[in-house]
Amino acid sequence: MDTEAWKRALQEVARPEKVAILSGFFKTGKGEYGEGDVFIGVSVPDNRKVARMFAAADYVVVEEMLNSDVHEYRLSALLSLVARYEKARTGEEKGQIRDFYLNHTKHINNWDLVDLSAEYIVGAECLRTNDYSVLFRLAESGNLWEQRIAVVSNLIPVRAGKFDAAVRLVEYLLQHPHDLMRKANGWILREIGKKDEAVLFAFLDKYASAMPRTTLRYAIERLPQPLRKKYMAR
Repeated sequence: MDTEAWKRALQEVARPEKVAILSGFFKTGKGEYGEGDVFIGVSVPDNRKVARMFAAADYVVVEEMLNSDVHEYRLSALLSLVARYEKARTGEEKGQIRDFYLNHTKHINNWDLVDLSAEYIVGAECLRTNDYSVLFRLAESGNLWEQRIAVVSNLIPVRAGKFDAAVRLVEYLLQHPHDLMRKANGWILREIGKKDEAVLFAFLDKYASAMPRTTLRYAIERLPQPLRKKYMAR
């Protein structure tokens, strides 16, 4: 299971006609958040199939894939870590995977890379250990992608009924200037509302008048129209 075999497997399922679309969608232009990212045109389902084939690859191979400028190579490395975490049988192994992931956040530098991996490794580990301190360290880093990891990782805990860390993190990052964080904050609030509307309403009653409109729209998306109008009017 070497790096070249992994790359060949991805090249075999690549669709070059998708490159231009993906490059635009993930903002790879000069000055945009994905500047310099290279695409080869691999869909997520195809990438996930390939990643599972390499889930037992040595960490040095995973690291080489993460070091690539090719977006789908980095994503495949992250998806392989997700598969590895799911197969891990001991807490020690799960912790090692989480630590490896967190030691390579500089390569987790677009929103899909975060969203397709963070909750299943970092979030799952937070829920397993009941230790959320790493999320607050990430939130305080000042790095957009680490801050998104901090928030998105809460998806698994929130779905398990654990809201405290998510609420505190959204409060801390509520006025974040970047739209990708404002959307992430709203997404987590919406997920909280699916499990416990009272928690969502308490947050909205406190912050709706001051929170960014993007965050508010995402948070109230599933509410009945009269309630959406009420909160948007604030």
